[in-house]
Amino acid sequence: MEKAAALAVFESLSSGIRLDVYRLLVRKGPQGLVAGEISAALELPPTNTSFHLKTLTHAGLVSVEQEGRFQRYRANLVLMRELIDYLSAECCEGMPDLCEETRGAACGERLKC
Repeated sequence: MEKAAALAVFESLSSGIRLDVYRLLVRKGPQGLVAGEISAALELPPTNTSFHLKTLTHAGLVSVEQEGRFQRYRANLVLMRELIDYLSAECCEGMPDLCEETRGAACGERLKC
């Protein structure tokens, strides 16, 4: 990941609402959620949710797939992992074992960091 890409991701997540949306989608994993479910879970008006989902999608943090008349959103877990790798690329210089422990704690076993 390049610095410019990391900055775009951080800019997208700089809104508290977008961070909440992204974390919700990360929790839901590959099944994701449709926009209405996101609005309901976070108690947001649908138009507000739509605006924030568009920003997250543009940054590549979220993918969207049409399902009939609904749109299903999923967190881009690969991009999340790339960001973690970018941030920790030079972690604990000279002590790689310590850095691996940190990565495991940050990601949890589900993502197999």
